[in-house]
This record gives sequence, structure tokens and C-alpha cells, in this order.
Amino acid sequence: MAEKTRYSDAELQEFKEIILAKLEKAKANYAALRASVSGADGNDISDTSPTFHILEEGAAINSKEEAGRLAQRAERFISHLEAALIRIENKTYGICRETGKLIPKERLRAVPHATLSVDAKNKQN
Repeated sequence: MAEKTRYSDAELQEFKEIILAKLEKAKANYAALRASVSGADGNDISDTSPTFHILEEGAAINSKEEAGRLAQRAERFISHLEAALIRIENKTYGICRETGKLIPKERLRAVPHATLSVDAKNKQN
């Protein structure tokens, strides 16, 4: 029997559903992080006692910087998931870009935006 070169339409639909669920969660997370960075979440230091104002301000700045980094990471994750959806539409999803072989389903379920098999990924490191 010949080795499969691509996933079936039914399998691609399964992966699409996984990706769409992750994308929805990622977009909600990103929106919350952006609100945190912009101060729109109402969690600021405007009502803090002047005695602790300087300490609170420093902590708030660190918190916003961390939220900004997390927002950037979430944004990259969203773009990777959206790219995976395009690969599904093109029927190229799940094909390792190094080896040209199918990435195992278990890996794609764990990391649905993967473009490399575990072996190819390990060779990169």
C-alpha cells in the first residue's frame, strides 16, 4: 500500500475544528491582554494611596510590559493558526515542509499549527 501524501477532507475538517476552537480562545486572550496594556481593564493605580503610589506604579509598568510581551506572543500564535487554516484550504496542511511527509496526527492535535515533523524540528535545534 502506498504511503499517504496528504490528509483526507474528513481529516482536514477535524483539524480545522481544532484550529478554530484554539483560534477563538487565542483571540479572546489577545483582546484581554491588549485591554490590560492599554489600561482599559480598569485595573490601574489611580485610587492608590500616595504612600504606595511609587511602588504600585513600578509594579504596574512591569505588569504592562509583561502583558505586552504576552500580547505579541498571542498575536504570533493567531497568525500561525490562521496560516494553518489557509494550508487546510489548499490541502497542504500536515505536510512537513522539510521532509514532504505527513506530520503524525498526534503532533498536529497537540500543535495544530506545526509545519515540521518532530524529527525535522529536532534537526533544527
